[in-house]
Amino acid sequence: MENWQSTVLYALEVLIVVYFAVLNSIYALSILVATRVMTTSALKGEKVLMKSYMEKGYYRPISLLVPAHNEENTIVASVHSFLNLQYPEFEVIVINDGSKDQTLQKLQEEFLLEETREFPSRVLESKKVLGLYRSIKYPHLLVIDKENGGKADALNAGITHSTKPLFCSVDADSMLEARALMRVSRQFLEDDHLLAVGGTVRVMNGSQILEDQVQEAHAPKSWIERIQVVEYTRAFLAGRSTFSQLGVLLIISGAFGLFSRKAVLDVGGYRTDTVGEDMELVVRLHREMRERKQKYHIRYTMDPICWTQVPSDLGMLRKQRNRWQRGLVETLWTHRKMFLNPRYGRIGMFSMPFYLLFEAFAPVLEVFGYLLTLYLWLTGQLNADFAVLFLVMALLYGTLVSAASLGIEGFMIKRYARFQDRLGLIFATVLEQLGYRQVLAFERVLALVTLYTRKGQWDVQRRQQIRR
Repeated sequence: MENWQSTVLYALEVLIVVYFAVLNSIYALSILVATRVMTTSALKGEKVLMKSYMEKGYYRPISLLVPAHNEENTIVASVHSFLNLQYPEFEVIVINDGSKDQTLQKLQEEFLLEETREFPSRVLESKKVLGLYRSIKYPHLLVIDKENGGKADALNAGITHSTKPLFCSVDADSMLEARALMRVSRQFLEDDHLLAVGGTVRVMNGSQILEDQVQEAHAPKSWIERIQVVEYTRAFLAGRSTFSQLGVLLIISGAFGLFSRKAVLDVGGYRTDTVGEDMELVVRLHREMRERKQKYHIRYTMDPICWTQVPSDLGMLRKQRNRWQRGLVETLWTHRKMFLNPRYGRIGMFSMPFYLLFEAFAPVLEVFGYLLTLYLWLTGQLNADFAVLFLVMALLYGTLVSAASLGIEGFMIKRYARFQDRLGLIFATVLEQLGYRQVLAFERVLALVTLYTRKGQWDVQRRQQIRR
């Protein structure tokens, strides 16, 4: 009996160590790929000057969709930043999704809205639209006031009333760099088969805001926000950049993504029965195009930058990560037909298994590893070699990957000019492993446990006031 128990425990120890070794090795390899992409881009520079593109009329008009629910603290500054974008032809569509605060009133006061009647050519199902308002000051600003239906429902209303061939979904607490749209839209000119492009999202908290733009990036003051800077850098540099290069990208952030309006309309718009509508749409685009056997591309690009607010307290952060985890699992379950199905190529044979094993199940194995280590220690069975390897593979290796991501991006782009900011973020890679990571791992496990009882449920996020 004891030999059997020892064998099982040994097998579990090996499984956990090997799992985290493989996971972090994939991230390490991803950093090398991303570094090569950044270096190549830096050496090439811009192939064609943006100004030349615009002067020759080489651009595609864009609709900027901004879903807003109770965003009175951020909506005015965000909309001003969108209106000030450097792009020759675009419209901004703010969708007031049943706000209970002063979101609509602030928009009316700031932008002098007057009611209008407009009739879309193609319609996606959404909650009832209560009114359409166009700005007297900015004719390319349209505000849709509708009953609350959630972010996906709001985006469907925005797509319905948009008039441009491309649309860009952005969060109401976000700001785009002035030339972001110019950089990302260029890819649609160079590739007729492109359906969607995701851009880089960075943390706005703590940065210097001037004239509705991020003038200088500063590291946030609180450690919980600084650690999120580390997470975002690692996710976009070591994750999405590499997956895009391999043609297996499944996620375009809901905070900033540019899509072909026709392609999204053809697949039925956003689904409203999931909290992971951004990932689900991308996976559905992959699925539909492969079933139709049509050539297509979905990419991520490093250049365009969207600045967004991240949760500043643990309670809001836990709710956000709980929602992300539920959205991930809901999407994988909805499209389970693609899992290890050769019909869907690299998406079915690699992407779907990767996200299931190394994203959805990662917190389960991590929490199990902590509990197993605690059990072995309390019962006097803890193997010193296992304890050291688990520490190295699950925590130390992860710290090195995060530090490498920050270091490489800092060397190539120099996002944070101040030395104390860079030093603080490097220190945050260590703090991430000391409590922060464990709390979120437990929260993600809790999300799995409550998946079906909380299906489709969003939690309210508190926003900080953006000072103009």
